[in-house]
Amino acid sequence: MGLKILHSADWHLDSPFAGFPEEQQALLKQELRQIPGKIAQLCRREGCNLVLLAGDLFDGEATGETVALLKKALADCAVPVFIAPGNHDFCGPGSIWLEERWPENVHVFTGNMEAVTLPELDCRVYGAGYQSMDCGALLENFRAEGRERYCVAVLHGDPTQKNSPYCPITASQVRDSGLQYLALGHIHKAGVFRAGATLCAWPGCPMGRGWDETGEKGVCIVTLEESASLRAVALDTLRFHEQTVDIGSDALGALESVLPPAGSRDFYRITLTGSGEVNLAALKQKISNIPNLILRDETLPPLDIWGDTDADTLEGVYFRLLREAMEQSPENREEILLAAELSRKILEGRDIAL
Repeated sequence: MGLKILHSADWHLDSPFAGFPEEQQALLKQELRQIPGKIAQLCRREGCNLVLLAGDLFDGEATGETVALLKKALADCAVPVFIAPGNHDFCGPGSIWLEERWPENVHVFTGNMEAVTLPELDCRVYGAGYQSMDCGALLENFRAEGRERYCVAVLHGDPTQKNSPYCPITASQVRDSGLQYLALGHIHKAGVFRAGATLCAWPGCPMGRGWDETGEKGVCIVTLEESASLRAVALDTLRFHEQTVDIGSDALGALESVLPPAGSRDFYRITLTGSGEVNLAALKQKISNIPNLILRDETLPPLDIWGDTDADTLEGVYFRLLREAMEQSPENREEILLAAELSRKILEGRDIAL
C-alpha cells in the first residue's frame, strides 16, 4: 500500500503583520492560528501515516494560546509527527521546542542530523534543527543508512542558493543522500525536483502574509512506494491577490469582472489602468462585499484625439488630414479613427494594446 506523508512548513504563527491596519492584523493572525487544526483535519482525511514539518512554524516568540492550539492539533494528527526547527524558530536558549512538553506522537529534531526508526511503518526519518538564525549545510557528506524500506528526511534548507546561510541544499547532495524523499522548508513558493532516486520538495507557506506571497497556498501529500510521488493540496486559508485591470469604458464592470461575485475576505490589490476618470471611494463603496480591497489609480486622463488639430504644427497638420479623410470617407471612419487614436497614444507615450 505504500507510505503516505503530509509535508508542510513555514506557518509563521504569531506573525505581527506590521504595516496592516489593526483590524486586518487581528484577522490575519486569527487565520494563521487556524492552520494547525486544518493540517490535522487534512492528515486524517487523507489517511496519512506520517507528518513532516520543515521549520519556521513560529515567527519568533509565540503566545501561550498559539502553543496550546499547536499541541492539540499535533496530537489530533494521531500519527508520528517530525519537526525540524528553522531560522525563525531555532532551538536556542529558551526555545519553545526545548522548554515545552510536546505530545507523545511528536519528535522535534533539536540538533545535528539524527535518525528515528518507525518499525511499524518500516521507515527511518532523519532530521536536524537550527540552533541559531543561520545554519550550515546539514546534508553535506550525508548518506542514509539502515534496512528500512522507506527512508526520508526533513530539514529547513535552501535549495536555491549554494552559498545560502540557511542550510544550502545542492542537487548533488540530494542525489547522494540515499533518501527516497527530502522534505524542505524555508522557501515560501512551492517547488520540487528529482536528483537521482531522491525526490526533493518544499511546499511553500500555507498562507501568504503579504503582497509578495500571492495566490493559492498549501501543502504536499507524498506517497512512497517503489519511488516517491507528490500531490500539491491547497489549504483553505486567506489569500492575497494582485491584478492590473484596464477600466475600458466601464470601470465598475471591469473591476467586477475580476472579483468574486459572492464576496470574499481575501485580500485584493487592484491597479486600475487605461484612459478615463475614476472615483476610487465610490468604486469601493459599490463593492462592499470585498472588505479587504485596495484600489490603485494609474489611469491616464481621457484621450483627446483631436485636441490640437488646428495648430500650425506638423502634428496639427497630420491630425487635420486624418479628420478630413474621415469626413470624406465615412465608410472608412472606424479605421481612420483607430489610426488617429493609436497615433495620439504614441505621441503621449501611452501603452498600446494591439
